[in-house]
Amino acid sequence: MNSVLDRRSFLQAAGAASAALGLGALASAEPAKKLVSATPHGDQLGWRLSNTCYTFNSLSFFDAVEKTAGLNVRYVEGFSWQPVSENRSEGQMNETMPAAVRKKVRQRLDDLGVKLLSCYMADLPGNEAAARKKFEFGKEMGMEYFVSEPAPAAMDLMEKLCDEYGISIAIHNHPKPSSVYWNPEKVVEVTRGRTKRLGACCDTGHWVRSGLKPVDCLKLLQGRIISFHLKDIDEFGKVDAVEVPWGTGKSDIAGILKEIRRQGIKPVIAIEYERPGDTLPALRQCIAFYEKTAVELGADNLSSAEWPHRRP
Repeated sequence: MNSVLDRRSFLQAAGAASAALGLGALASAEPAKKLVSATPHGDQLGWRLSNTCYTFNSLSFFDAVEKTAGLNVRYVEGFSWQPVSENRSEGQMNETMPAAVRKKVRQRLDDLGVKLLSCYMADLPGNEAAARKKFEFGKEMGMEYFVSEPAPAAMDLMEKLCDEYGISIAIHNHPKPSSVYWNPEKVVEVTRGRTKRLGACCDTGHWVRSGLKPVDCLKLLQGRIISFHLKDIDEFGKVDAVEVPWGTGKSDIAGILKEIRRQGIKPVIAIEYERPGDTLPALRQCIAFYEKTAVELGADNLSSAEWPHRRP
């Protein structure tokens, strides 16, 4: 099938643009099937390892979820212009999806034992009627949060809808100068004094591309971190730097995980690995590094009382 539109190009062409566990637990149904987690030690720390469907952005949503389940990763993030299936008449992963297809998507997720936690929404409009359709879609599909880059001027509306629908917005950063949120100081500014359902999706690779050290950014965002697009990058301060397996690049993934542990937060940590070709070996390497680091951070030494969010 044809590759889907590159996200960065899409955002530029379009004009860009439950609190997660780090900010407060949101109730959500788990899938019927029990998929054995690839990351039991990360789970002990209360973290949830997810995979972005953008990792498999040339595939349909159904195919991407199947590959995610094959990695024993139990959570997934969609993106709004991804075709649901190879049958493109079934629509895309957004509010235009027909009711019958929504039911089919929920059933397929249950069959594979994967939970749809979130969706990258290419735009969250300042128009209330249009924005409500997106929130209604998210609520029907059981999502906890959207990842997006809403305009700063739309934050009053976003705050209102987040609290009304019980869906958070994790504000994502692209590299400078393409994103108003490339510097986390802007996320701090637009969320100050607002609901805790407004926070950050920390794209660590884009921070490195922008010449920012992720650990410093996380310290600045403490109290507002909802989720991650966790990336390791081969060069610092270079916009076209490429992804490498976690622990082998310039993002300091071990330091990032250590800072998450220090802050005592329970975020969704999503893999986003955008290199073409067969990436499954690299993804398995990322997962192994994550688990190894969780052990080093004391997962095996936790008492039952220190498990605030046990999951099957």
